[in-house]
Amino acid sequence: MGDDTPYLFDPTHWSGPTGIPQLLLAHLGYTGVALLCGVAIALPVGLYIGHTGRGSFLAINAGNAGRSLPTLGLLMLMVTLMGLGFLPVLIALTVLVVPPILTSTYAGLRNVDRSAVDAAVGMGMRPWQVLWRVEVPMALPVVLGGLRSAALQVVATATVAASVGLSGLGRLLIDGLSVNDYGRVIAGAVVVAVLAIVLDLLLGLVQRYAVSPGVSGRGLGRRTGGPAAPASRVDPDRL
Repeated sequence: MGDDTPYLFDPTHWSGPTGIPQLLLAHLGYTGVALLCGVAIALPVGLYIGHTGRGSFLAINAGNAGRSLPTLGLLMLMVTLMGLGFLPVLIALTVLVVPPILTSTYAGLRNVDRSAVDAAVGMGMRPWQVLWRVEVPMALPVVLGGLRSAALQVVATATVAASVGLSGLGRLLIDGLSVNDYGRVIAGAVVVAVLAIVLDLLLGLVQRYAVSPGVSGRGLGRRTGGPAAPASRVDPDRL
């Protein structure tokens, strides 16, 4: 291959410990761990706030704060306090993940049709049964939408890991800029963009099939041959 071969089409860049597949796996690893940590923190808090209505200011302020915090600046602060390694990167990315999941979970539960909740309470359901059998299934589209948003943000921002010496697709950007190899930089940007699109499509499929047809309206549309019913309208008598 000549020197004018585009970076992405040079087979030497697709093998070895610094090849694109290895960088992609490392990038997905950072993204996955940060998402798991963010879900473990934000989902229970969002469910509690949305179900009880207590501490709603926390969900609103967390969303605003999460949008204003610069991830790279937070990462540099964590490195200064803790040194190099994966933990500062994990903290910075988790802080990015928490707000959209927290706010979407809270908003999803608070927007559930109150008549459905009242019907469930009238049937004698306990609070935890109302939460898991009524509120969560009906709020699932909004909750999963927040997860998709968080996943896209973190998969694009995980490139900052390379700025503190870690692997991932950010290596293509950082190393390319350091030697003025703009072909490598473009390759890194393209791979990250394609990864974000593929991840969003996969999560969209999960969102489509994880939500009950009765909530999404897909099943009603097929049965009647007409337009699907809005997801927010659920007959309490069928609970």
